[in-house]
Amino acid sequence: MADTRRQTPRTARPGSAPAVPGASAATRTALVAAACLAAACAVLLVALAAGGGLVPSVLGDPGALVRYGLPVARTVHDLSAALAVGGPLVAALLLPHPSAAWTRAVRAGAVGAGAWTLAALAVLVLTAMDVVGAAPGAPGFGAQFAQFAQEIDLGRALLVTTVLAAVVATVGAAATTQTGAAWAAALALLALLPLSLSGHASGSASHQTAVSSLALHLVGVTAWVGGLAAVLLVAPLTGRRPAAAGERAVDLGVLAGRYSALALWCFAAVALSGVVNAWVRLGGWSGLGTAYGALVLGKVLALVLLGALGARHRGRTLPLLATRPRSFARLAAGELVLMAAATGLGVALSRTPTPVPEDAGAASTVDELLGEAAPPPSTPLRWFTQTSPDLLWLLIAGGLLVGYLIAVRRLRRRGDRWSAGRTAWWVLGCLALLFVTSGGPAAYGRLSFSAHMLQHMLLTMAVPPVLVLGAPVTLALRVLPARRDGSRGAREWLLELVHSRYLALLGHPLVAAALFAGSLIVFYYSPLFELALSTHVGHELMMFHFLGTGYLFASVLIGVDPGPHRPAYPLRLILLLATMGFHAFFGVALMQGTQLLAPEWFAQVSPGADLLADQQRGGDIAWGIGEVPTLVLVLGVAVAWSRSDTRENRRRDRAAERDGGRELADYNAMLARLADRDGTAGQRAPGDRTPGGAGRPDGS
Repeated sequence: MADTRRQTPRTARPGSAPAVPGASAATRTALVAAACLAAACAVLLVALAAGGGLVPSVLGDPGALVRYGLPVARTVHDLSAALAVGGPLVAALLLPHPSAAWTRAVRAGAVGAGAWTLAALAVLVLTAMDVVGAAPGAPGFGAQFAQFAQEIDLGRALLVTTVLAAVVATVGAAATTQTGAAWAAALALLALLPLSLSGHASGSASHQTAVSSLALHLVGVTAWVGGLAAVLLVAPLTGRRPAAAGERAVDLGVLAGRYSALALWCFAAVALSGVVNAWVRLGGWSGLGTAYGALVLGKVLALVLLGALGARHRGRTLPLLATRPRSFARLAAGELVLMAAATGLGVALSRTPTPVPEDAGAASTVDELLGEAAPPPSTPLRWFTQTSPDLLWLLIAGGLLVGYLIAVRRLRRRGDRWSAGRTAWWVLGCLALLFVTSGGPAAYGRLSFSAHMLQHMLLTMAVPPVLVLGAPVTLALRVLPARRDGSRGAREWLLELVHSRYLALLGHPLVAAALFAGSLIVFYYSPLFELALSTHVGHELMMFHFLGTGYLFASVLIGVDPGPHRPAYPLRLILLLATMGFHAFFGVALMQGTQLLAPEWFAQVSPGADLLADQQRGGDIAWGIGEVPTLVLVLGVAVAWSRSDTRENRRRDRAAERDGGRELADYNAMLARLADRDGTAGQRAPGDRTPGGAGRPDGS
């Protein structure tokens, strides 16, 4: 007879997600995804209609398929890109490994990357149709499409994004470790950068600022939206016992708290970059009265609402998460739908004409090449008063400075000491980095070879040693909290980097010296030099390379942070002198050379200038200014050597006090035994047989 007694429903443990069948969870996921897509497309079409983005072009109209299909494909592209970024990012930074939640986050990112690849391919084809003004079946479209994808900047950017998205999908599908997840997240973020070179930013008068701000905006938005989507996807797996041996449990409260901190940084990045982007493209307050300005105000309203929801999460939802887990899911789902709507609004903005024409502000050929207004002729005073703000380096230098000072403050608040000298060195290094990347050297560094060489010397030889003396890694390891649940936070990833094989290779003394000196020849005597002068991405990569190689080399010589093995002090001096000798040889070669470097570029930005004489002045700078940092490094190595000997003597004195001089007594006893043995051997007759000896010379 069947048991007809009423079964008592099983209740979930505090802090866990409600126990629901898998089909119900999948249904909720599908409903949230459908709501996000519907909200994004609805807002997109309404905004396009209001902003004039759906009006057929008078000349070369590609048709309704492109007018409607391209924005919709771009919306799907952006939403799937967010998941491709957020999935592995949450796995790498927020979730313990191994766990079912970690696996789901990584695989969700791989699925998002697959959808991103297909959407990117659709965007590439539809954009080519929009530019060419013909459908794929039209005669000659194949050749025109190939030319668009290979020779046009916009086409190349879209093609690179498509290829990288496919790589992200492959890496994400194969990732089984936290390092693999980190690589998937890094590649996904890298795939976003070509998109910053297209759209309104590519033709803006303030090209560098527009491109940097758009890149920051894309990174912040995708990490924010995709991170929340990944948290919602793994939320049903939190609070449960591990299904397999060796897996770790995931606490929803801890996960939500970590994501809240990440979302706050993303909110700040999106707000800052959005303000910069809007100001560049609106051209002033009057631009708010246009259709484009109305859409900007709509995005501002969405950002404010999302900020309010985030504050509600931190203030009310997170403290009650242990008893009301469903409230977090409901609020997060609503927030995700609002984010999707804002994404559709952003796509509509990219299809709406801006109040400031994209080619406005290019008053001369020089301004157009530089992407900004050319500075006035250089004078010694203007080298210190003229500015050329680079948003990327302003954020890097400012973040390094503020973060360091906050870390020092936290260290002292808990009663630990930190050297004031190290703090002073770091502050000086950050200010010098700001000056080199956004001051006079940045303003004039692309106008003449001598100015560029001065910027190079300061960036690779003057700034890095000062930063190295600040010991930032040591400070970070003392301040950053350690995690015990199997996830990797900032401290764990920093330790992973410090002890990685890659840094061990790059930080090897010979490799660091080869990168520091040898890259001069590779860079200046190849097309890389002109590429760095003529393109924004090339210029930024050049700055990172110079600063990075200089920091590695200075760390080998005078570094105090943990890292790769450093050679003995005499070898450091030999390595320094040999490297600086090669550097001086490079300067002399420029002084005596007659082959112009990047002649086409400098002829356009400095018409009428004596390019050879200016290049030889650059050689003077490379040879002359390099001597001062060399002397400082030699003194630094000598001082470190002296302090090392002093510390070793103090260590031996303290050891002698603890054990009563046992080490010295053992050493004296050994000398006495050696003296006794030598004295005994000298008293034997020359022909006496010794233990193990061969007897007398005559063989007896």
